[in-house]
Amino acid sequence: MITNAGAWREILSWLPVDISLHISAFLLVCYNCLKTRRESASTLLWIFTAWAFPVIGPLFYLFFGINRVPRKALRKHETDRHLQSERRARNNVSISAAALCSARETLSAGPDKNDILYLNRTLDRILPETPLLAGNTIVPLVDGAQAYPAMLQAINNARRHIHLQTFIIGNDETGRQFMEALAARAEEGVKVRFLFDRFGSTAAVVGGLLERYVRRKNMQISGWTQANPLKRPFQINLRNHRKIMVVDGRAAFTGGINLRADNIAAGSEKSIRDYHFMIQGPVVQELQYSFLSDWYFVTEENARTLLEADHFPRPSSPGTALARIVNSGPTPEEMEAIKKVFFECINWSRRELLLIMPYFAPSPDILQALKSAALRGVDVRLLFPRKNNHLYTGLAGKALYEELLGDGVRIFEREPPFMHAKALVADSKLALVGSANMDMRSLRLNYESNLLVFDDAFVRSLRAIVRADFAQSVEIDPDQWRRRPLARKMLENTFYLMTPVL
Repeated sequence: MITNAGAWREILSWLPVDISLHISAFLLVCYNCLKTRRESASTLLWIFTAWAFPVIGPLFYLFFGINRVPRKALRKHETDRHLQSERRARNNVSISAAALCSARETLSAGPDKNDILYLNRTLDRILPETPLLAGNTIVPLVDGAQAYPAMLQAINNARRHIHLQTFIIGNDETGRQFMEALAARAEEGVKVRFLFDRFGSTAAVVGGLLERYVRRKNMQISGWTQANPLKRPFQINLRNHRKIMVVDGRAAFTGGINLRADNIAAGSEKSIRDYHFMIQGPVVQELQYSFLSDWYFVTEENARTLLEADHFPRPSSPGTALARIVNSGPTPEEMEAIKKVFFECINWSRRELLLIMPYFAPSPDILQALKSAALRGVDVRLLFPRKNNHLYTGLAGKALYEELLGDGVRIFEREPPFMHAKALVADSKLALVGSANMDMRSLRLNYESNLLVFDDAFVRSLRAIVRADFAQSVEIDPDQWRRRPLARKMLENTFYLMTPVL
């Protein structure tokens, strides 16, 4: 009687070599998929791919399917913990006690104090390292037409240091303009650190744009990648999607805008509509620390140098906004933080929920939260681009329309230019903005930074911008949507099956 491994070897010996290799590769994929619990849809998709596409399927799984995230995240987690311990040991970069105290007092004095205090207590547990801070000024900047001049002016006014981080820098006029502005300040003695994502900025890397500046005095340039098998365990999926600029530790910019010409190409087919934000106040220190944490992981520059007092000047409190940074990534401390915050903000809403997203492939719990909000009487309005720059993601999102519309969610599609902004506004009292999309990559894999804000004036101004974009959109009629062609529905559902890996 044939048993165990010997049985498989004997069975395989009866088969042609190519079939034996295919079965062996398929069984290895099955073993790796099933040895730890994963989402059933993702597991079944990879098993099907490995069986249906000999050689190609297992190779795709080798490069994209093996869950190396825990090992990669652990390495980032270790550097984060080390830098955090150094930070706590240095009183000059401690969080402002006055900003913390003021935030608590402002919450307690508000007319909706019970609801807001309840939400903030939940957020304190999700985001223990980035508390709510008072005394901030936050200004919305729409498109590159508003964001780029403000950012370039801040660069030109820098006196000590500039820390700039982006997912994409284009090999185009905008990319060159920013690099020249940074180089000019570096020549004047300003210390410049520039961090870019190598995957997102492939065109600039291949085109040689960044190579021209790597040897400039006072200018350090580094690319984020975790796909270098010689330096760290290989993982192509982990990308740094943050967009942060901090100047002299006193002014910061963050949001969804990358550094490329498409953001100012008004009227062209490739033009992009997006939101960015200019910030002053105590929360700038948290953005500074977020940048330095990523920089430390990539460059391993001396932690004490990065945490020097000059990078964290005593913050002023120029405004009234309460704000906290929502960092998210696959590290243990940040795991799915942005997903949890999205979920809590949706559940917190009672009257109106406005959501703008370019890519919509949410987790089941967020999908249910949106439907539940509409069922309890919240005016839930979602806005997506009519024409998506990633066809497969756009079609996957459309597969959810019928389910959402059936529960009373209102869905709008904006006419071009392409809508790349990400914003959530709840009850005209809370706003969540930043770099994170509502898809599985942003919710689980990417390193993201969002900003959560309680401030009537800021939320009113952002709501007006958001409502203007809704006014440029067409609402989906539920009855017409249900009557769309069967072939279109099948195509959408096919791409929806890929949401675990989009």
